[in-house]
Amino acid sequence: MEGKTSVRGVSAPVTHATPLKRDATYDHRAQQAALDIEIHHTDGRTTTSVLILTPDQVELYAIQFEQLIAKRERARQAGR
Repeated sequence: MEGKTSVRGVSAPVTHATPLKRDATYDHRAQQAALDIEIHHTDGRTTTSVLILTPDQVELYAIQFEQLIAKRERARQAGR
């Protein structure tokens, strides 16, 4: 793919990360959750990594996602 190559060992800047469609896991011993993610780079490449969350972070994001879901539902109802 022309224009999408990079020098070995040199990483292009990251534009964003997206969760992979896999189940999150929880490691009781480490007391952390893990979510597989895909990292998107400016040169078009992607790499995979793992997002590690503490239990407090999981709770915080659960609350925030609930709020986002409710806002989306309200917006969908208002658009009818």
